[in-house]
Amino acid sequence: MTDIKELLLSKIRDVQDYPEPGVMFKDITPLLADPAAFTALTDAFAEIAVRTGATKIVGLEARGFILGAPVAVRAGLGFIPVRKAGKLPGATLSQAYDLEYGSAEIEVHAEDLSAQDRILIVDDVLATGGTAEASVQLIHRAGAEVAGAAVLMELSFLAGRPRLEAALNGAPLEALLTV
Repeated sequence: MTDIKELLLSKIRDVQDYPEPGVMFKDITPLLADPAAFTALTDAFAEIAVRTGATKIVGLEARGFILGAPVAVRAGLGFIPVRKAGKLPGATLSQAYDLEYGSAEIEVHAEDLSAQDRILIVDDVLATGGTAEASVQLIHRAGAEVAGAAVLMELSFLAGRPRLEAALNGAPLEALLTV
């Protein structure tokens, strides 16, 4: 696992003062542009999906789409996008959640999930855990089970892990990198 961690870290670029002064943004676009690194990441997430017994992958908007869709293909599973409110056509289930300054809402097509599904949530970053926690609530409301959550990078200084682990209620949370 150390080799993959080194490979992934080597392809993540720090961008100072983005999107605002004082923030160090972790840019994963160099990782996505590198076929070896992107394949290694996809394989690692697919292995987690298989190990957790997932039947579908949920990707959180927007980078969770980029990471989750190839994981679903690699693991032979379906892919479900969880979108910001108002982005999905037709009937949806929605879940509101609080942000540091304000609130947000995410949605999913409920008919894409069933009581037989075990869902692995995939995203790029675990920060405060609000979006991931809301996605767990949304999946439960749709009647499916959460098999776990997998993120490329956990920003440990924002302390999102305890919040998400409480929502996961014993399902595993795996971060490939912790910064």
